Amino acid sequence: MGIELKNTCCYDLYNLKRTLYRCPEKMKVGYARVSSSGQSLEVQLEALKNIGCEKIFQEKVSGTSTEGRDQLRACLEFVRDKDQFCFTRIDRIARNTLDLQLIVKELTDKGVVLTATDQPISTKDATSKCFLDMLGVFAELENSLRKERQLSGIAKAKNEGKYKGRKADIDIDQVKKLKEEGLGATAIAKQMNIHRGSVYRLLKNKK
Repeated sequence: MGIELKNTCCYDLYNLKRTLYRCPEKMKVGYARVSSSGQSLEVQLEALKNIGCEKIFQEKVSGTSTEGRDQLRACLEFVRDKDQFCFTRIDRIARNTLDLQLIVKELTDKGVVLTATDQPISTKDATSKCFLDMLGVFAELENSLRKERQLSGIAKAKNEGKYKGRKADIDIDQVKKLKEEGLGATAIAKQMNIHRGSVYRLLKNKK
């Protein structure tokens, strides 16, 4: 078997191992997510390690969409036939039914089983998968209700003259400084642990 290795230092060690040796054994691969940089992943990481996850992908980004979730995409591409894709709760991977269904289809087509640590759901059998679909609907409903409450609260505050808008939680001056140093939007987002779209938006508003 002739495999040419270029820049092997850049390879993920697990992917390199699997490529070289065609590892037949199944793996438990974890995915952990929180919505903002101020939140902790510790509880999720501990739960995933406790069930034997050999590799865990993690990120701090909103789950309302799969857009911009680089670690989720990397995890979906990493898993192989007979692997288990593990997470703590359904809302960690998707907050709407369409995203959930697309993720489930992509993984099941690859022969990968989905398993949650904190909820009795998986794709191992029809009953568990049905419950998985139901929780996806509830996650989307919860997200929609939360948005409605936020809009209702904002409208009330505006009517009472109390609405001041959301406080900026991104250091705009730091974004501008890094841009002036020659960094691109992707590099700035990675260094500040924020979404790349936020960088583009801030830089555009600064013009």
